[in-house]
Amino acid sequence: MLGRVLIGWAACAGLAHAGSLTAMLERLAPGANPRVLALAASAMTCAEHHGQPDADRLAVIDYSLPSTRRRLWVFDLSQPQLLFKEWVAHGRATGANEAEHFSNVPDSHESSLGLFRTLHSYQGHDGYALRLKGLEPGINNNAYSRAIVIHGAPYATPAFIHRVGRLGRSLGCPAVRPAVVKPLINSLKNGQYVFAYYPKPSWIKHSRYLHCDGAPAPTLVASTP
Repeated sequence: MLGRVLIGWAACAGLAHAGSLTAMLERLAPGANPRVLALAASAMTCAEHHGQPDADRLAVIDYSLPSTRRRLWVFDLSQPQLLFKEWVAHGRATGANEAEHFSNVPDSHESSLGLFRTLHSYQGHDGYALRLKGLEPGINNNAYSRAIVIHGAPYATPAFIHRVGRLGRSLGCPAVRPAVVKPLINSLKNGQYVFAYYPKPSWIKHSRYLHCDGAPAPTLVASTP
């Protein structure tokens, strides 16, 4: 009986923390979809509740927005403040301007959804980059082996949008404009969270971090372009 009471108390405490975190994110990013921010806060809180280390930074990507919109937010949760609001490219097989397809499969050239932890930064083929570890089995846990990383790209700029009508596309990586890649990566490296959203029913239904302790399924929502 005591065990059930303690579990219930911990779940309520987690929900309360997710609620306060959601309120903070909404205040810092009033232009973002509040329900997407709520899902990101819930997923991060759930991960920490189940043993993932606490983090000071959270990045949220809303792939339900077109690539022409700034759909990446990076939050400092300890200050708190919004550090970045940026354009971010998706995979070439995910879609053109609008994202549609997501995968965990190697060589699919599709972006992945869900909750990630950041690892180390490094200098690679695409310059300064940040390794990501997918936390969701079957959803994004192949991110490291697929080399899904945050990196800079000349096709992830407003100038490219002006020429082509959309951002260019990666091989599945969330690519950002070169002018911000170094400070953005430095703000997120070494154990922070990245949450990538799209209203994909199978992910919403099965994500362990969106159903923490048996919580009901969240509402599917696409952001307004």
